[in-house]
Amino acid sequence: MEEAEIAGPLFVSIGDDEKLSKFLELNPYVPKDQMFVDDYNLEAYNAVGLKKFTDMPKDVIKDVKMTAPDLEGGIKGWWKYMTNVAKLAPVDKNKPGIPEGVLRLGATFVVSKNNVVYQWNDRVPGDHPDLEKVLETAKEAAKRSSKGVFGTSWS
Repeated sequence: MEEAEIAGPLFVSIGDDEKLSKFLELNPYVPKDQMFVDDYNLEAYNAVGLKKFTDMPKDVIKDVKMTAPDLEGGIKGWWKYMTNVAKLAPVDKNKPGIPEGVLRLGATFVVSKNNVVYQWNDRVPGDHPDLEKVLETAKEAAKRSSKGVFGTSWS
């Protein structure tokens, strides 16, 4: 991606310093300077218009097929996932009830200069864009831009 003058990807998630540290410990291949957390006030998520799963119209989500994550390492991968999912969940332990962070949907953006040239909003949790299309869009935007391009994924 460096050769194509693409900065990123940058990742944004809901959480706090403790959850970010745990995520980076479990995913050492993710550079720390590319991972950010929005706190439980969700100001960044609100600023880009990300909705809650419960706000989505039923006709928008009826045909979306949810799939289990593709985890490397077979049974060990699943064990690692299951034993850490609660530690990483976007749950503010100071607020009772259904955590809003759990209901929030993610998105993927490609930004060139000050323009969003690609945006995908998840319709349900786990509804992700075609990665090849995202990368191709980023490469094309980088060819046209003298200031580079960056991509973000919000989950």
